[in-house]
Amino acid sequence: MSRRLEKYPVPVDGQNALWQIYRTVSPWKAVRNFIFIQLSRYTPILGLKRWIYRRVLGMQVGEHSAFALMVMPDVFFPERIRVGRNCVIGYNTTILAHEYLIREYRLGDVVIGDEVMIGANCTILPGVAIGDGAIVAAGSVVHRDVPAGAFVGGNPLRELGRS
Repeated sequence: MSRRLEKYPVPVDGQNALWQIYRTVSPWKAVRNFIFIQLSRYTPILGLKRWIYRRVLGMQVGEHSAFALMVMPDVFFPERIRVGRNCVIGYNTTILAHEYLIREYRLGDVVIGDEVMIGANCTILPGVAIGDGAIVAAGSVVHRDVPAGAFVGGNPLRELGRS
């Protein structure tokens, strides 16, 4: 299934879409989010991380979900990330809800179901859904939806079995 993305073209004026960032996000929001995300990346206190993600950044995070050290949620649009209950997000994983390209930028919600295991060093791209009980192998790039109960991995992402 293709990703669910909102696409916004930018004027052709010699500047790529990233130069439009502060027309879409307040620089103060970006700075605030960056500070709190960096604090969360380095703290080993799971409850504090979850509190920051939910109360400060506006993410939806279910009960007992755990984010390992160095996890990097989207700095500009963390409120577009939803993580179900009892998930593990592995070390140094990046969860993106935006893409800035040359001629357009794209936004998309990331929805991670319940009891999902994301291995270390994964990248989750905007607009994808990961179904309940899925497992994503370490080092994977999640560029499309993952069905519930699937075991996936690699780049490009492929199904390796059932969890």
